[in-house]
Amino acid sequence: MPKRAPVGEIDEIMTKSKLPWGPAPRRLIDAPKTLADEAYQRIHDDIIHGEFAPDDKLQPDALRERYNIGLSPVREALSRVALEGLAVAEGQRGFFVAPATREELLDIADLRIQFSVLSLERSIKFGGDEWENAVVTSYYQLNKLENQAHREPKTFHDEWERRNRAFHEALESGCGSPWLLHFCDILYDQLERYRRRFVVYTDIHPTIAEEHKQIKELALARDLRACDVLKQHFQHAASVIGGMMEKGEGRSAPAPLKKDKAAAERAKPQKPAAKRARARVA
Repeated sequence: MPKRAPVGEIDEIMTKSKLPWGPAPRRLIDAPKTLADEAYQRIHDDIIHGEFAPDDKLQPDALRERYNIGLSPVREALSRVALEGLAVAEGQRGFFVAPATREELLDIADLRIQFSVLSLERSIKFGGDEWENAVVTSYYQLNKLENQAHREPKTFHDEWERRNRAFHEALESGCGSPWLLHFCDILYDQLERYRRRFVVYTDIHPTIAEEHKQIKELALARDLRACDVLKQHFQHAASVIGGMMEKGEGRSAPAPLKKDKAAAERAKPQKPAAKRARARVA
């Protein structure tokens, strides 16, 4: 077996501007360098954030007008988004936002558990001072938000996603594997798409903050039981999101792009319920 870097050296490896192998984490990637990069980032973010609903047709002309970017960069961006599984290409009919299904949700959640738990286990074993500092700092910011008495619906979900991602990335950041972090990042995006579609963020259950605290404390104590809590944390999230999907309790989506007739027929609109259970998310 290859020799693992000792505690502390992982921090140095993972913070270099040029990693020794694998894809660079997004936090090390510069701003988009081309119009195709910009179009890709904006389409990617709008799908994740729920600006486009599952099965919406992604019409290049409409996207060109929306982003004020030419057709060629938009078409290139659509192909890149499809490669990530956020959109699907249907022959001559064009591109559509990927459907949202319970089966895919469970698949994403299962892989997120496996990759994130492995990352945390390695971070606990090999992460150094920089890893510990990242965990402490990101947890403080997330906990401060989760303890707010008043949660403004228009801004809370975006800020919670940003801080929640930062906390989980910090937990994973000491693993020493750029490839492992890359896959964790992709899976976070996919799960975030489902959360934003089906979860009421202002109703996040207080036990989520308790789990975050427990994971943080166990991880900093170099206690591998943190991995068990993290696994349970994700399982709860998938269970709640799946339940909301089945009950049709997803929040109303913004006005979608124009659909063609086939997409409209296969789309299943979700009616928001009058009352919603408090959400457990991860």
